[in-house]
This record gives sequence, C-alpha cells and structure tokens, in this order.
Amino acid sequence: MNPTVWLIGAGPGDPELLTLKAVKALGRADVVLVDDLVNPQVLEYCPQARVVRVGKRGGCRSTPQEFIQRLMLRYARQGLRVARLKGGDPCIFGRGGEEAQWLGEHGVSCEIVNGITAGLAAATSSGIPLTQRGLAQGVTLITAHSQDGATPDWSGLARSGTTLVVYMGVAKVQDMSSQLLAAGMAPDTPVAMIERASLPGQRLCPSTLESMACDAQAFRLRSPAILVIGQVAACRMFGVQDEAPPGQAPQRRQA
Repeated sequence: MNPTVWLIGAGPGDPELLTLKAVKALGRADVVLVDDLVNPQVLEYCPQARVVRVGKRGGCRSTPQEFIQRLMLRYARQGLRVARLKGGDPCIFGRGGEEAQWLGEHGVSCEIVNGITAGLAAATSSGIPLTQRGLAQGVTLITAHSQDGATPDWSGLARSGTTLVVYMGVAKVQDMSSQLLAAGMAPDTPVAMIERASLPGQRLCPSTLESMACDAQAFRLRSPAILVIGQVAACRMFGVQDEAPPGQAPQRRQA
C-alpha cells in the first residue's frame, strides 16, 4: 500500500464544526502536522499521535512551506499515517492543492478532508447569509495577501455584484476601501468585520465601505478576521449585538 497523507480542514475554530471524516482520520493518524490557527482542542481527537507544530500565520515568522512538504514526505515514506491539519478548508487559501500536487509528484497518495472555511462560519455565526435572493446571487472568496504581492482586481470585484468575503485583509483595510470606492462601489455598501470567527471571543464590527478603515482602527480589529462586503452584511438572521468592547465577545440576544 502506498503511504497516505490526509490534508484535513480543522474548520474555523469551534471544534464542534469538525466533520466526522476529520475526526476518524485524526483517530488513525500516527503523526499530525498542525498549523497555528487550529484550535488546540481539536488535538483531543488524536491522543495517540505525535504532534508536530508547523505554524503558519500571516505577518508572523512561519515554518517554510518547503520544509513542511519534505516533512510530510519523510514521515509517509517511513510508513506512518500522516495528517496535515489546517485551519478552515485545505483548498481555500490553505495550500492544499500545492501540497497534494507535490506529494503526488513524489509518489505519495493523498486525501483531502474538507473543513468549514472561516469565511462562511464568520458570516453565519454573525447572523449574515452570504447569498440571499434580491441581495446577492453569488459570493466571491478573496485573499488580500498573495505570495508575489499582487493586488486583487478590486475594480472587477466591485462590478461583480457578488458578496465579497476577504481573508487576510486586516492590514489592507484602507487600501481595499479606497480601491473599491474608486471602482464605483457605493460608499454606503454594508461591511461586517468579524474577528475570531466561531470562537468564544468572536467580535463583530459593522461598518460601511466608506467608514471601514476608521471603524477597524477604533475597534482595534486584529487577525484572524474576515471581512464581508455587500448588501447581505446588513442582514441579521438572528439577533447579534453589533459592537463589543475590545477583547470581549458580542452577545446574542434571545429571540
């Protein structure tokens, strides 16, 4: 049997959002390579495994990607069952595609175990539907951080008519706002900035495209955070307090 690596999505943070398939794979793993953004409680599902921390977080010193790939290959060739545990979903800004391709080129079979991506969890845990009839017929997931420093096509995104869900955008809120306004997006377009999605310390900062940079600064918005831009950002599927003091979680009102 060829050695196998699982590329597992740990979801946005809440361990109850793990899939059953992820739990089963972790229970079989001999070694788990875990990213920084994974909730430590998730590791309770692999008590028998050796845990290797290979932290990767934007703006911080990170384990080189090439080293992580070689480490997976080394363990797999030793006949060990390897789990690569990532926040969110492996194939949504998680380098899952790169790793699966690289492993395949080196003769190692790989299985993707999907997880709930932070953009979806951030919105719904704040009462925001990413699509809604009459408001948004689609959703676009974007990263504001790229390997080569390239800037997203904000002009094209402004014309798309879709809900924009921005990952890794805290440091670029001002530029994002300016570019979208210059592209013709309405200044009063609703924005929701959601910090620590699905975790007890989740915070929500509602704003508009015109005010988002000032509001993010006043709110002391920190990574990890998701930005939802579009008409649905003003929706609430259930009551959520709009603001919370820094470091405190917003409180849901009882229906």
